[in-house]
Amino acid sequence: MIPLYRALLRLYPASFRLEYGDEMTEVFAQACADASLPGRIGLVLRAFGDETFNAAAVHWAILIQDLRYTARTLNRARGFALTAILVTALGVGANTAAFSVADFVLLRPLPFPDPDSLAMLCEGPRTGGGGTWGCMNELSPANYRDLKTMSASFQAMGAYWGGAINLVGGGEPRRLGITSVTPEVLPLLGVAPVLGRVFGPADDDRNSIVISYGLWQSQFGGDPDVLGRKVNLDGAAYTIIGVMPATFYFPERTSQIWNELTLKPQDFEDRTNTYIHAVARLGPGVAFEHARAELESLAARMSRDYPETNAETGVSFFRMRDNMSPRFRVMLIALGGATLCLLLLTCANLANLLLARATARERELAVRAALGAGKERLVRQLITESVILTVLGGVTGVALAAVSVPLFSSLVPPTLPLATQPSLDLRVLALAVAFTALTGLGFGLLPSLRAGRRTEFDALRDTTRAGGGRKQRVRAILVTVEVAMSVILLITSGLLIRSVWHVQAIDPGFVPQHVLTLTTALPRPKYDDAVRRNQFYERVVAEVRGLPGVQSAAFTTGLPMVITGLITGVEVPGQEVRPRRSAGASHRWVTPDYFKTMGIPLRRGRDVENSDTAQRQWVAVVSASFAERYWPGQDPIGKTFRHLDHTRTVVGVVGDVKVRGLERTSEPQMYLPALQAPEGLPGGFDPKDLVIRHSGQGDALVSAVRQIVHAVDKEQPISNVRTMEEVLATDTATRRAQLQVLGVLAAVAVLLSGVGIYGLLAYTVSQRSLEIGVRLALGAEPARVGRMIVADGLRLALFGIVPGVFCAYAAARGMTALLFGIAPGDPATFAAAVGLALLMALAGSFLPARRAVRVSPMSVLRAE
Repeated sequence: MIPLYRALLRLYPASFRLEYGDEMTEVFAQACADASLPGRIGLVLRAFGDETFNAAAVHWAILIQDLRYTARTLNRARGFALTAILVTALGVGANTAAFSVADFVLLRPLPFPDPDSLAMLCEGPRTGGGGTWGCMNELSPANYRDLKTMSASFQAMGAYWGGAINLVGGGEPRRLGITSVTPEVLPLLGVAPVLGRVFGPADDDRNSIVISYGLWQSQFGGDPDVLGRKVNLDGAAYTIIGVMPATFYFPERTSQIWNELTLKPQDFEDRTNTYIHAVARLGPGVAFEHARAELESLAARMSRDYPETNAETGVSFFRMRDNMSPRFRVMLIALGGATLCLLLLTCANLANLLLARATARERELAVRAALGAGKERLVRQLITESVILTVLGGVTGVALAAVSVPLFSSLVPPTLPLATQPSLDLRVLALAVAFTALTGLGFGLLPSLRAGRRTEFDALRDTTRAGGGRKQRVRAILVTVEVAMSVILLITSGLLIRSVWHVQAIDPGFVPQHVLTLTTALPRPKYDDAVRRNQFYERVVAEVRGLPGVQSAAFTTGLPMVITGLITGVEVPGQEVRPRRSAGASHRWVTPDYFKTMGIPLRRGRDVENSDTAQRQWVAVVSASFAERYWPGQDPIGKTFRHLDHTRTVVGVVGDVKVRGLERTSEPQMYLPALQAPEGLPGGFDPKDLVIRHSGQGDALVSAVRQIVHAVDKEQPISNVRTMEEVLATDTATRRAQLQVLGVLAAVAVLLSGVGIYGLLAYTVSQRSLEIGVRLALGAEPARVGRMIVADGLRLALFGIVPGVFCAYAAARGMTALLFGIAPGDPATFAAAVGLALLMALAGSFLPARRAVRVSPMSVLRAE
């Protein structure tokens, strides 16, 4: 019984056992001696309950004492407390925010039932891996039909394509994103509407629509009787049959309306007419790789069956989760690595702070030990202080992460069916708790245990002679770790900075300054008549040109970098017909003065003119790369080519434009007169973007242009109002967002490592003040003493810079996809980062060196 009771006493703190344990054991032993066997069993059972409750009460009482003492000590050392809390908050906050974004994009399941079985299909290259094409290439209806009917790996497959539509009635006309889907799409996604139903195979009314939750709220006020309501879309009446949940986004966040896609027999005639995407759900038990192999086999079969159209056509097949550019994935991984570097740096800095504070309190702890405080009691007090600091830092870090997360929205790929902004859910908060525990317990426990071991009387006898040696070694190692982490962040962010500079230095092919753009897409069938469309263009452009400050204006099918252009093939007399997929050209339908308005240089010939009508010679203006591809070394003016069943004559050559973005290779371009658009072209070919070059009053023009458009057609909405400078900035928005984050992390890292070097050297000077005083008293030059302190700082920096450079090079190799025009081992970036790290070390060494040379030998010796 007695050994069992002694084991129960282990629940109490050691100081309590030391004072009361023997007495409590004697009382229990006496009670056992006076009791019968059943009574002893009762005593043991009662002891279990009593000692467990009492031990908890004792621990609670000691915790209250420790908390009060911690509050008093931290109140006396507010600078230390605030620094420790801020350092912890930086590490926890940065990692929590970065993980929330990475989890949102890469790890968290998509908001669909069994999301891992959802896959996407589109056309890709026959060789070289279709995955590199992603879903930037559409399927032709004929290829989609064959894949769907011949494949056995899917329980359902559907097709869709996206666009925009005009909503008229109920206020100001609006331009909304719409996705046309076959009846299989919404059911296979598995998300039920909150109101009504989705499309089904038995639907006869093709003018039914399903609307998003956001549109239901904004346009219809959340009216529960919205089902059955008629709405005017592009001049046609549609009936609302369902409302999707607030968290439903497909295929992208911009889709607010879904209508039924009906493929007609004529849609299957041309296998090169690619405009749809496909989504599928794997059958039960079907492995993803098995489905990929089947599709590759079917693509090879189709290339044999249809060699004229499918010889170069493969299938790009991937999970819906992976429908993003590889750059987004590399960016998020790089961001996670950078924040982990910062976490390690902040942990080292916190440990350094706690070690310095524990060393400064050694005499205090020794006095408390001499007065009877046990080692366990002192360590417990120090750990309590460390935990309180890190908990406060962790809470501050979570608040910092909550504020920072919206800033990461540009790192969420627009091609994923997700909300714009990630959120801090329970999983992210659990990770924040783990980061806090790692920072507090992992790096606060060591200094506490180290201080708790040194409580003997030798601590009372220590003077300033005690500095240096082993006591400095741990702190020096921590400082070198800080320097290494800061060098890694400096180099990686420096490489990205130089990459962005290279990208921004690329000539886009146009002059974006003082160009206002807006969209006025003309609805079909209201504007099926080409004459009516051209009347709209002429009236709007003529009145806009008459506005004060307007220099020129024109319409185009789509803006560069927003719409790459409609990719088609061309036939040049006397030349072999080139495949559209590998040698296609993008084309736009434009009105006169488009090149003047956009600032695209006219190299030869003339611009599109008002006289270029369907009754005159069919003409085209081509880019320099178009002319070089088809007539290298020749004068292209007057040359002819066949396009969309019409022979066109080249009347002008303009400069190339980066229509696919600054970092991607663009196809050769041709610009065709809007007045010569063939009858029967779909509405997607119509000029819809109005571009206006002005003298600097862009904001004032918007309302005037809106009135002009409303006067020409009161049902015509205006959307996507922006400047070409904003369009250009959007192309590099993701790069700049990550660059800003990494730049901030690198700046914080440099600051923290500089503070670490300063703190260590300042502590070294204070501990070696006697040695420095003796040196000066014996005739040492103050400048030499100062150089000694600076040399110590530079030595610490070099010990961190060398491994930091190697680690940074390895990290740069892993993020090659983000480096445009810059090698992973770019000497200028590495030299600049190393120079900045050395400068930071010099700055951190300056004040301690200055303090060292001002040490008064007599004052130090008298104090000793």
